[in-house]
Amino acid sequence: MRPTLRQMQYVVAVAETGRFGEAARQLNVSQPSLSAQLAEVEAHLGITLVERGRGGAMLTPKGEDFVRRARAVLRQVEDLKVAMHQEPGRLAGRIRLGVLPSIGPYLLPSAVKHLHAMHPDLKLGVRDENTLELDAGLKDGRLDTIISTSQDHQGSASASLFHEDMWICTANDDVLGQEDGPVALSALAGRTLLSLAYGHRQSIIVRQLADLAEASVSAEYEGTSLDALRQMAAMGTGVAVLPSLYAVCEASRDQNLVLRRIDHPVARREISMIWRDTSPLASNFESLAAVMADVAGGLLGAPTPTLA
Repeated sequence: MRPTLRQMQYVVAVAETGRFGEAARQLNVSQPSLSAQLAEVEAHLGITLVERGRGGAMLTPKGEDFVRRARAVLRQVEDLKVAMHQEPGRLAGRIRLGVLPSIGPYLLPSAVKHLHAMHPDLKLGVRDENTLELDAGLKDGRLDTIISTSQDHQGSASASLFHEDMWICTANDDVLGQEDGPVALSALAGRTLLSLAYGHRQSIIVRQLADLAEASVSAEYEGTSLDALRQMAAMGTGVAVLPSLYAVCEASRDQNLVLRRIDHPVARREISMIWRDTSPLASNFESLAAVMADVAGGLLGAPTPTLA
């Protein structure tokens, strides 16, 4: 006997929640029913998928392999269903969108407003994740499309949205705040740069810039958000490196800080809308990307951040 699609959903839900009760609640079934179905799958396969304990449910190695394959099957079934109901040019239904936390809060409010006006039947489910988590979510089907840096998601289809320059952010009394205009890498020599934690494309860019400038990346502090980096820079802890969209929408409002664009080709990243190359919603994602690109262009076309 083969596992049914419903049984695959049960096992995947247990894997994602780590608890039978929470998985049953999400799937709107009773816990005994879910447990019985999972036990039936294990019995027919002759393996243990889940290790039960007081701390919850933990996948065995075979269980991890089962979940990986089950997600692929469920994703294909969902894609089939979507393809049969797709109407070209019409954005409707629910799209699960993943987005970098350095982009989402500054792009999506305006973009969602435009989308709702143009496509009232569209519902976006949004998750903020770092680059690594976005890639995993796209591959296993938890996300339909993502807004991220295309070079980090090889083998996927994409549409470019905009390019971002990187800006330094320092306190007013910092020596780097005594001049205006773009800052050369040589001016960052010997300085401590503040970066987001591992898993973000921006952290890779900051480390590349530090190597080129003979600067260092703070070993004592890795930010969890761009706001945190900005605040640490204001306290004189180091030089924060911030992307354009955040600099325009947030950091430029702080009169205690100075922002200067880094004048180097490495200090740039391309932001794209990315989806699986097998997705039946490719034309819809292209339409979605066009709206996002238009909104981003309006935001980045706003007055540049206040300089020293």
